[in-house]
Amino acid sequence: GNSPSFLLLFCMQLSILFFPGLQALAVLVPGASQVDNKSDFLGKKPHRQHPGILQLQHVRLPQALANAAQLLLLESSVSHVEKQVQALTNYLWSRHLPVEPEDLQRRAVLLEKKFLESPDPTQTEEKLHGAVLSALRRTTYHWQELRYNEKLSLVYMAARLDGGFAAVSRAFHEIRARIPEFQPRTLMDFGSGTGSVTWAAHNTWGQSLREYMCVDSSAAMLDLAERLLKGGSESGEPYVPGVFFRQFLPVSPKVQFDVVVSAFSLSELPSKADRTEVVQTLWRKTSHFLILIENGTKAGHRLLMDARDLVLKGKEKSPLDTRPGFVFAPCPHELPCPQLTASKPLACSFSQAYHPIPFNWNKKPKEEKFSLVILARGSPEESHRWPRITQPVLKRPRHVHCHLCCPDGQMQHAVITAHRHGRDLYRCARVSSWGDLLPVITPSELPPSPAQDPPE
Repeated sequence: GNSPSFLLLFCMQLSILFFPGLQALAVLVPGASQVDNKSDFLGKKPHRQHPGILQLQHVRLPQALANAAQLLLLESSVSHVEKQVQALTNYLWSRHLPVEPEDLQRRAVLLEKKFLESPDPTQTEEKLHGAVLSALRRTTYHWQELRYNEKLSLVYMAARLDGGFAAVSRAFHEIRARIPEFQPRTLMDFGSGTGSVTWAAHNTWGQSLREYMCVDSSAAMLDLAERLLKGGSESGEPYVPGVFFRQFLPVSPKVQFDVVVSAFSLSELPSKADRTEVVQTLWRKTSHFLILIENGTKAGHRLLMDARDLVLKGKEKSPLDTRPGFVFAPCPHELPCPQLTASKPLACSFSQAYHPIPFNWNKKPKEEKFSLVILARGSPEESHRWPRITQPVLKRPRHVHCHLCCPDGQMQHAVITAHRHGRDLYRCARVSSWGDLLPVITPSELPPSPAQDPPE
């Protein structure tokens, strides 16, 4: 019989023969040679509780909210709810941003050139314009504004209340975990919809929050959010005190809120100019944190990166609040997003597990995939400029694959072993997951590397 060590050696030689990249990957993180233990967390906590761990266990809606949602759907006249929920979910997930007028103009010019290249003796200017218009209609994405009446609001609640609550809870949890002393008193939610942000904020900071300002253009949505707060009835005491509803964004820059949120709302605006104006208004109204969340798609991520750039460049003339902005999460830097500049652009997204509202079609735990950016006033804390884990962590025998977004603005694919990087860093990496921060020293010294996927 062959000894285990001989077999191990043989397997290693085979793997190097067939996967030559594997050996190269193992030396990708010479800079991250040890854990960043400045706060002496290793003296007080096990590795599985290292300070970069930010994931939440399965999120569960407050029982009062789940009960109110079930009651409202039960009392409603909406038929074939499950079918409508599926249709709306698919529609929202596959939605693109509206085409900008200048893009449309550019496409029209290209089509006109194309038609003129194939000579047609009967071609008149009128005919040419007709052909261009017809081709544009066929090939252009037709964006339509979603108008939420009472019925569609209920379908949206059944489809999105729990997933939206999960994503926002994860964003709030990151702030609370990293800055436990932060106790916000006021919050504004732009595009508040069913009010899941208010519930998630109350769940996180209910002790300190005194005012929740919900802004939504749909009167039906505001009415539904208010009824959910009152346990599904039109009268009764609201579950969360201090909630106010408005149909229009308050523009006065004098009143600021400690936390401002826009969750899945920027993508509902009809143009880039509208998005720019709203982001600038939201930032003006932010005294501490601005949290922006969208679907975890390329379109959602790109839209958030545009908003991030807008705030960081701070083009506003004579702002009332002169404190600069920085990225609190997920990026550990203010440099261009490496996911967007990659040869194959990827969406920077995260995933949060949750227990859905137990409607009869909704029994199993689910995952909410979302993109987010949290912008803050002031200057970043150096201690938290740790690399962010941007994909699921692959745990293999005696090594761990981590995809990292690093403080130098580079993406790294790191293979971490106890032998090369020390037991502490290896064990921290092994218990970390997608969305966490990896507490390492000198991450800026990580050499750039091609982000290649490990063999399974």
